[in-house]
Amino acid sequence: MAHLHDFIGDLAIILITAGIATLLFKWLKQPVVLGYILAGFIAGPHITWLPTVTDMGNVAVWADTGVIFLLFALGLEFSFKRLIAVGGTATVGTMINLGSMIIIGYLVGKFLGWSNMDSIFLGGMLSMSSTTIIIKAFNDMGLQKQRFAGIVFGMLIVEDLVAILMMVLLSTIAVSNEIEGATVLSNIFRLGFFILIWFIVGIYLIPTLFKKLKRYLNDETLLIVAIGLCLGMVLFATHVGFSAALGAFIMGSILAETVIVKRIEHLTEPIKNLFGAVFFVSVGMMLDPEVMVEYAGLIGILVIVVLIGRIFFATIGVLASGEGLKVALQAGFSLAQIGEFSFIIATLGTSLGVIGSTLYPLIVTVSIITTFTTPYCIKAAIPLYHFLEGRIPLKWNKLITGYAASSFKTVNQQNDWNKLLKSILKLTAAYFTLSLAVVYLCEQYVTPFVTWHIPGLWGKIIAATIAMILMAPFLRAIMMKKNRSTEFKNLWSDNRFNRGALISLIAFRIGLCMTLVLMALIPLFPRLTVLMVVIGLIVITLIIFSQGFKVQSRKMEAHFLENLNYKQRMEEKKAAIPMHITHQLKSKEIHIEEIEVSPTSPRIGKTLRELDFRAKTRVNIVTILRGNRKINIPDANEKLYPYDRIVLAGADDDIQQLIQSIEERNKNNTIDNDTAEHHVSLSQYVIDHDSPMIGKTIAQLSVQEKTECIIICIDRNDESIINFPANLVLEEGDTLLLAGEREKLALFKENMHIV
Repeated sequence: MAHLHDFIGDLAIILITAGIATLLFKWLKQPVVLGYILAGFIAGPHITWLPTVTDMGNVAVWADTGVIFLLFALGLEFSFKRLIAVGGTATVGTMINLGSMIIIGYLVGKFLGWSNMDSIFLGGMLSMSSTTIIIKAFNDMGLQKQRFAGIVFGMLIVEDLVAILMMVLLSTIAVSNEIEGATVLSNIFRLGFFILIWFIVGIYLIPTLFKKLKRYLNDETLLIVAIGLCLGMVLFATHVGFSAALGAFIMGSILAETVIVKRIEHLTEPIKNLFGAVFFVSVGMMLDPEVMVEYAGLIGILVIVVLIGRIFFATIGVLASGEGLKVALQAGFSLAQIGEFSFIIATLGTSLGVIGSTLYPLIVTVSIITTFTTPYCIKAAIPLYHFLEGRIPLKWNKLITGYAASSFKTVNQQNDWNKLLKSILKLTAAYFTLSLAVVYLCEQYVTPFVTWHIPGLWGKIIAATIAMILMAPFLRAIMMKKNRSTEFKNLWSDNRFNRGALISLIAFRIGLCMTLVLMALIPLFPRLTVLMVVIGLIVITLIIFSQGFKVQSRKMEAHFLENLNYKQRMEEKKAAIPMHITHQLKSKEIHIEEIEVSPTSPRIGKTLRELDFRAKTRVNIVTILRGNRKINIPDANEKLYPYDRIVLAGADDDIQQLIQSIEERNKNNTIDNDTAEHHVSLSQYVIDHDSPMIGKTIAQLSVQEKTECIIICIDRNDESIINFPANLVLEEGDTLLLAGEREKLALFKENMHIV
């Protein structure tokens, strides 16, 4: 018998143990992630009386692959547009909470006598909440549609992005083993540059590729293409000095802007689940019982720091963003745990060899404990709110309602300067980054290639010309975009001061372009700086007055915006309420929610007049989505049907009351859909010589209407007639093969009035 490779044996042990632990934790109604960690502990080196993994090197490879697919899946759910849409509340709340916990974690580490690197990594680990655990808790407790849940999800989105940036910075700090401001800023700029380039180029190319290949993209091909793109970006990211996780996340976020992202999520989910499970199992293998017992007191301290620190700072952050005390407390208590990203950061520190061997099991243990406390923390928020509400002085009433709350808010139009500067800033940042990328690519690849084949002055001239042509559309956009916009014209005609400022703005943009041109020319002709400045001015002038570059620039921008906004336009077409109206309603404290009517809801079949939701809950039903049909402003005679999607508008608490009413199960309904008592059976009926059915057609008998049974076959003279017409006349001796429920078949003769 051939020898089985340790690779297969170790994987079998991991998956069998993980499967058993998963079933156990599902039965206990606990998060599956904890089951994986337990499986890792059992399959790890500390349990010797059971089969254990023999080669931890294999596990490390699988775990790294798991991180890649976890981050890829996170990117698919991320979307930079969603980050913009979460608004100030989530951003402000996350920054305060995350920044404070990083500082607290670092101070705790230094207080415990740990090294700088251990303390920095501890701060990073304590600053990350667990998306998996929070979503599981919200679903189990039915809280996912409440207002504070939306804020928490927004904060988790911001946390995800910050975590990616943190991993890059921690890697930089770990390599240099010290914090240098210049190095950190340089890496932040470098990271921003590559992220922007990847995003712009990815959005420009990938959606177009999918559109052109749409008819070839069946599930198998799409899966291969998506995984290939993911791993390709992983290779590229590592090649330029970033982590594999960052590359996977960036590719996921690019694919998130395509219309087929849901298909990609569905196809890649099993792969993510498989390798993600192996990653969490590898986390459990790092648990050391001796370390846990020895450092039990330290674990208790870290648990207290997480519970108190995260609750306090998250609550303060949400309050600072303008929300009321109730929402802030609910959000803060929901974030009182650490999870997946903490493990990833710990894995990063371990792989780089910069953190102590005890920190990993300590963090995993703290995560497990805080995971179990999460549902109880969420439940404790409302009692604490009621306790505080009655003890807060009246002069602090804004603390209860939130300083951003108002009974009526208007959407103020931004002034022309704000609009103009924001649009110019976005365009300049994008095109300046693309121009820098062209300079870099020409310097690294184009110039060496050209000068190797054409040595001497002519090779340099040709290389410089190629660089100028490639940059020209971007340079023209930097200098000329928005110079004829409505805002620009309004400001120009307003007063002379504006004209001077606008001219200065144009001059600044031309100066940026001149800098880019010189960055490409001077390395080629280092001894001709003055001449290069003159040539640069000539190039800039030609670009400004060239209509060809203008047309090319507009085409490229239109193509990019088409790809970027295509998914959003498709979603808005399907939406019941346009996005801008939703934002206006939210600004007036009117919440929009969409729910699906359960097939077991007792409200099914009743008209809106009978249900009278408006009088009972003060909530309006704006739209009913029924299949492809959209019923806007339904009248009182409209009925509710199973799987109707209802769009509601009203205050958050009132909407929750209505949702509970619609989703309420009929307590008297004891039928188990999986074990239905009524089944379709078969029966035969022979037409005797005295049967009243003789001489009548199938249509005349109306068998289905009278008996709730159907004739599926007629046997006549050793022939089975299956596809019989409705005008077929029955004869003596015909045998009817009937299908129906057993009780209906038994009553067939009676219902057909055959005595």
